[in-house]
Amino acid sequence: MLEKKDRIVTGDRPTGRLHIGHYFGSLQNRVKLQNEYETFILVADVQALTDNFNNPEKVQKNVKEIVMDNLAVGVDPNKATIYLQSMIPEVAELTVFYSNLVTVSRLQRNPTVKTEIAQKKELFGESVTYGFLGYPVSQAADITALNGTIVPVGEDQLPLIEQCREIVRKFNSIYGQTLLEPKAILSNAKRIKGLDGNEKMGKSLGNAIYLSDTDEEITKKVMSAVTDPGRIKKDDPGNPNICMVSYYHKLFTKSNEELEEIMKECRAGTRGCVACKKQLIKNIINELEPIREKRRYYEERPELVKEILMEGTKHARKIAKENMLRIKEAMKLNY
Repeated sequence: MLEKKDRIVTGDRPTGRLHIGHYFGSLQNRVKLQNEYETFILVADVQALTDNFNNPEKVQKNVKEIVMDNLAVGVDPNKATIYLQSMIPEVAELTVFYSNLVTVSRLQRNPTVKTEIAQKKELFGESVTYGFLGYPVSQAADITALNGTIVPVGEDQLPLIEQCREIVRKFNSIYGQTLLEPKAILSNAKRIKGLDGNEKMGKSLGNAIYLSDTDEEITKKVMSAVTDPGRIKKDDPGNPNICMVSYYHKLFTKSNEELEEIMKECRAGTRGCVACKKQLIKNIINELEPIREKRRYYEERPELVKEILMEGTKHARKIAKENMLRIKEAMKLNY
């Protein structure tokens, strides 16, 4: 029998520690949703290898970092299952089965894949690898292996979920009603810009504030943040709409009165950029300190982190194995 309760499948690629872009974009919502749905959080180490195949040490090292970041923001292992992709062989098996249901031209037309290939021109040159082009197929296997019905995504990831839904419909049309068709839950959060004003905050761009950054690292990064280029002197009127410090104040300054005062003084030229940055630093540290404190707890207990991941993987594997029996039966592979 298929699961009747909605089940979330979401996750992170272990290519680096998580930053405030992840925090506002997905992690806060993930913590909330674990109280409403059966939640599975995937550490996608196999997918991370599609564009880090030449640096497996980086992927392996960051598995633990990703788990600790999730636990630190409030993911509760008693409510959510954190598991490791590479230890669910059913996902690899399903990827092979699904690859027969998707054409190369369809993958090449996927807007998300096209964008990401263009961004990785330096890595792939003129010829993208089979693994990277086909990662939406593997992602469909991640979701359906666990009978996932809900996938929280940003708007730019919607084509990947639609690709999964197409695969499910194709499979069911051939082999009978076997797989559940997942739906996307769109995050209301906007993509967080980088400290340099870049539309994307990224691990590889050097413009991110990490959840585990120290006070000193946060201070150094904020002090280098891009401000209004037209404001030369301290008492020049500023434009907070083009200042990254003002942008981050809107994220971290919780008091509306304080925020309004900051914007007003910036426009009037009565608040200097240094004072504004120092206030932002204080507010960021106040927000992140409880997260960092909880992370330190897990950093001091690496065996507990491993146990949480292994227990979660064991639970996920059990579901995937049971699900695969149904799938193979539908495909007449139940010898």
